[in-house]
Amino acid sequence: MMHDAVIIGGGHNGLVCAFYLAAAGWKVAVLEKRDKVGGAAVTEEFHPGFRNSLAAYTVSLLNPKVIRDLDLAGHGLKIVERALANFLPLGDRRYLKFGAGRTKDEVAKFSARDAERLDAYEARLDVLADILRELALEAPPNLATGSPLKIIGEIFKSGRLGNRLRRLGIERQRDLLEIFTASAGDYLDHWFESDPIKAAFGFDAIVGTYASPYAPGTAYVLLHHCFGEVNGRKGQWGHAIGGMGAISEAMARAAKARGAEIRVSCAVKEVLIEKGRAAGVVTQSGELIRARVVAANVNPKLLFSDLVARGALSNDFQERMEKYRCGSGTFRMNVALSELPDFTALPGRDLAEHHTAGIIVAPSLAYMEHAYFDARRFGWSKKPVIEMLIPSTLDDTLAPKGGHVASLFCQHVAPSLPNGESWDAHREEVADLMIATVNAYAPNFKASVIARQIFSPLDLERTFGLVGGDIFHGRLDLGQIFSARPVLGHADYRAPIPGLYMCGAGTHPGGGVTGLPGHNAAREILRDS
Repeated sequence: MMHDAVIIGGGHNGLVCAFYLAAAGWKVAVLEKRDKVGGAAVTEEFHPGFRNSLAAYTVSLLNPKVIRDLDLAGHGLKIVERALANFLPLGDRRYLKFGAGRTKDEVAKFSARDAERLDAYEARLDVLADILRELALEAPPNLATGSPLKIIGEIFKSGRLGNRLRRLGIERQRDLLEIFTASAGDYLDHWFESDPIKAAFGFDAIVGTYASPYAPGTAYVLLHHCFGEVNGRKGQWGHAIGGMGAISEAMARAAKARGAEIRVSCAVKEVLIEKGRAAGVVTQSGELIRARVVAANVNPKLLFSDLVARGALSNDFQERMEKYRCGSGTFRMNVALSELPDFTALPGRDLAEHHTAGIIVAPSLAYMEHAYFDARRFGWSKKPVIEMLIPSTLDDTLAPKGGHVASLFCQHVAPSLPNGESWDAHREEVADLMIATVNAYAPNFKASVIARQIFSPLDLERTFGLVGGDIFHGRLDLGQIFSARPVLGHADYRAPIPGLYMCGAGTHPGGGVTGLPGHNAAREILRDS
């Protein structure tokens, strides 16, 4: 049977791409190797009665256009906001809360000067985030080769971008250059003087990034986490009722309603190439599925090393993909709890607003930097950076009455351990350290842990195809973003092989549960038809 398109990988971007192609009348098949769709955005029971988002764990970057086009609400998706955005417990019994209408007063506890500068800082980032919101919905200008018409089209695209940036004025252009090239640490040091405030903002700069907050380019990662919104409120973070899998399941329903076929437990072995063009795929079971177009929702490194025959690519392109940088420094845990954490800085085991927040264990940028250097030297940070979410405080479908589930997003750990050691030999030891780190701030935490689920970088790679545990399908640095993602000359979602496209987070605008790579890739595929 001949399909118009076959999509490798049923993660959220693959499902979005499938929806748009099927909505255009195409016959589409989505092939997912796991036994359920969603990729890293899935919800599963990890202990009897306790369910949680396994890898991706919070909502903000999911694009409003994707939500509207797929009618995700109509397909059952409900997103609720946190009662409080962030909570930073500090070791000296102080704490910092971030939330709408609250942040300035909280910041003033540490620095009146920082509180006065907060509005200007947020206004500046809002302007830059609005630019990113616009650019995220478009294919970047591509280093074009081929037909004169294609080259002219890219020239016009570059010209439109240039005109848009010129309208910003020289001051905002300088801001944009700074945010793309500076370190988050230097950027925040310019604005603020208090360590807790800089830590609260700086955490976003190392999320999914194996780097010091003082590494050049981390200021862009900070911005990348600012362009989202929840229920029309910019910059907010929320929770999908039912966990992140509820997003993927709603997307799958939307795609199926348009006629897309979705097959699970169907791993792809190779991309079929005939006469220099992608002509379908061969599954691990040996089934041949032919299609006019193949779209890959996998890390580009995996696509071009494992699924495409080496001889089909130029030596230069192959070498670039071998050097494609992956590795988030992420250690992910899910824990079942008998009770809520009782923080020394803000005592109480009854549900309170800070339990609904992103709870950040990282009191300063220096702490984050030390964590990174520890990981480089020892394999994992001795004092790790942790964000803990307790989604059952917002969603009682995830845990039995009286119990709770928590997501621990832990950094820094080395994607590959020193001296060739395996993560399988150290995952339990590091998990103990992560729990002990939280316990230092909430002394009842360790005793409340009923069960735990651990994903080391190696586990994340084996389970979800996240190379080196990289949650973004490739580092978000200046050499791998925008027109250089995943490599110059192929930022337009088109692979070097005709008929083969890329629709995953390894393309613009990058990682996070956005749906935008799938949205943008589908548009380019349809333009070529």
